[in-house]
Amino acid sequence: MERSERTRKIIHVDMDAFYASVEQRDNPVLRGLPIAVGFGEARGVVAAASYEARKYGVHSAMPSVTAKRKCPELIFVTPRFDAYRAVSQQIHAIFAEYTPLIEPLSLDEAYLDVTENLKGMELATEIAEEIRAKIKARTGLTASAGVSYNKFLAKMASDQRKPDGLFVITPKNGPAFVEALPVKKFHGVGPATAERMHKLGIETGADLKDHDIAFLQQHFGKSGPYFYWIARGVDERQVKADRVRKSIGAEDTFSVDVHDFETARAGLEPLIEKVWRYCEGNGIRAKTATLKVKWADFTQITRSKTTAAPIASTAELAAVMTMLLSPLFPAPKGIRLLGVTLSSLDEATIESKPQLAFAL
Repeated sequence: MERSERTRKIIHVDMDAFYASVEQRDNPVLRGLPIAVGFGEARGVVAAASYEARKYGVHSAMPSVTAKRKCPELIFVTPRFDAYRAVSQQIHAIFAEYTPLIEPLSLDEAYLDVTENLKGMELATEIAEEIRAKIKARTGLTASAGVSYNKFLAKMASDQRKPDGLFVITPKNGPAFVEALPVKKFHGVGPATAERMHKLGIETGADLKDHDIAFLQQHFGKSGPYFYWIARGVDERQVKADRVRKSIGAEDTFSVDVHDFETARAGLEPLIEKVWRYCEGNGIRAKTATLKVKWADFTQITRSKTTAAPIASTAELAAVMTMLLSPLFPAPKGIRLLGVTLSSLDEATIESKPQLAFAL
């Protein structure tokens, strides 16, 4: 791998319990209480939890039933994504005062490359402190920040002083920091990969560093070289401004398992409308449509179709999804969840006219 000699200055900003904090800011009655943004129904999922709820073990992506069992006083709040997007735009405007190199990861976190910044400031730590202070002053919310010389370490650093904290990992202490870090806390190492590493006797960054690229590729495929380098505190990935989105998706869990075709098809309609609304709003089109089905036993399948020309209307998308769904009936078991994803994205053009027919 070709290595750059220039020391970069990367900041990772992560809002603290973002959705839940916006709700507590806008509704004083909720302040100091354990709240979860999401739906409390039997099959609902927690989208975000306040720090008061986290003390009980409630966290995002947790089934609502489990969250309620852990914290009987938990208050569920319906998500308001328009409000979250508005705050996110305020935060992005603050970032833009310092650098054009902003890579948003979601509404509530982003990487900033401030090596060459618009303020001419020497220390990334001072920039991070200013940004955190401006976020607090303009939105009333707190953010945590990590400062380091690459994206991996900046991301790891922002987790160290949450909430409302700042942590710096310098080039001098980066390798030692990684060696001491449990691999299950590495960004990019999920529970399944952490378990595979555990079976190989890899528990910490130091354990990971003991293995060569060939060994890591053998066991972790394409991720092997990434693990090899981050174990040494090396991450040459650039902060990518205006990162191109690769897919658009929406999914929903039924309140009860679905067994018949018509109910399943009807369940797809709001998902199709949602992803198509995003396409219309952002002037993009897609050639590949994917149907995701999660069965009642939590196993799942996907079915995809790539069309010759971009899908040009919601009716066309609905037709593709119906054709993907139909062969699954009679269903071998109940359907718990359906999802719709569009990929092979491109900008909409005047040539993106509805297709009269498409081969399957």
